Amino acid sequence: MPPVPVLVYDGDCGFCTRSARLVERLPVRVRLVPWQEADLAALRITEDRARHEIVWVDTSGRRFGGAAAVAELLKHCRRPWPVLGHLMSLPVLRSLAHLAYRWVAANRYRLPGATPACRLPAHQRPGATAP
Repeated sequence: MPPVPVLVYDGDCGFCTRSARLVERLPVRVRLVPWQEADLAALRITEDRARHEIVWVDTSGRRFGGAAAVAELLKHCRRPWPVLGHLMSLPVLRSLAHLAYRWVAANRYRLPGATPACRLPAHQRPGATAP
């Protein structure tokens, strides 16, 4: 189990990387790892899942993907963020958050921060290991 929660994201996506940089500024202890550099087997995450959505792995090894990962991230922040995370976990809002996440994921290459190639050098990815 990781000593702190891990958030696995797409390090080749400019929008995802920009979002990870925002996470770095949140009041939360989390290790950001681009899936391209993560030990997916140790985290028990398939490459297909990592390509498809962000994944939160908590210290007990539980995994949450997509909007549920965002909710878990927010729940682990200092106030006022946990309130939003818990609201996103309520049944009706969870469904809406899931739909919103799927729309963003499907359109991430068109959103601000994306690049035509959406491929960043490894040293520019948040949480990436230095060369």
